[in-house]
Amino acid sequence: VQLQASGGGLVPTGGSLRLSCAASGQTFERYVLGWFRRAPEKEREFVAAINWSDGSLYADSVKGRFTISRDNVKNMVYLQMDSLKSEDTAVYYCVAERARYFGVESNEYSNWGQGTQVTVSS
Repeated sequence: VQLQASGGGLVPTGGSLRLSCAASGQTFERYVLGWFRRAPEKEREFVAAINWSDGSLYADSVKGRFTISRDNVKNMVYLQMDSLKSEDTAVYYCVAERARYFGVESNEYSNWGQGTQVTVSS
């Protein structure tokens, strides 16, 4: 499984950004796809995940501001981030795992992309 994240950048507080992740190497219809992030000097944390039937789960810190979606034909997963705050600044990683249930711990995902930097300026 290969995951390639893109779309990070510098955005002002209150702005929006859309992350994309291209998945390859498998048929991903039975995979949970998701995003984690690591802020400077902090532990890696769960952001959002989506299963093959478009069920989704969000961290409380991003609920109502971020939207995860997937395209099973293109093998893509997206993270639309709105109303960005300075505390959203982090490296964002896309993840994938063949599973029936959502995982919120990093050790529940065995496939990781390389990360894309998101910086929200105040």
